[in-house]
Amino acid sequence: MLELRPICENCAKPLPNNSKEAMICTYECTFCKDCVTQILENVCPNCGGGFENRPTRPNLLLTNDPGTTKEHYKPIDKDAFKIRLDKYKNIEPRNR
Repeated sequence: MLELRPICENCAKPLPNNSKEAMICTYECTFCKDCVTQILENVCPNCGGGFENRPTRPNLLLTNDPGTTKEHYKPIDKDAFKIRLDKYKNIEPRNR
């Protein structure tokens, strides 16, 4: 079951269940579309994977499974991330 993390890990932008801006990697690291495209260049700073649009949970199921309220706010260290970005940005995510 997806956690549906409520904010972007980098900029803390709210990403509620119905957000079309939420992007996740295979480990559910959650970032907004702006951070993924403009800063991260589709490279997860935590695992090096790529991102996909996060699915939404049907409203009928939100009552029993609303998602987490725990915020994972950990802005990237640009210098440390540059090493990972340079290594992976030109490699298709499934081939990293």
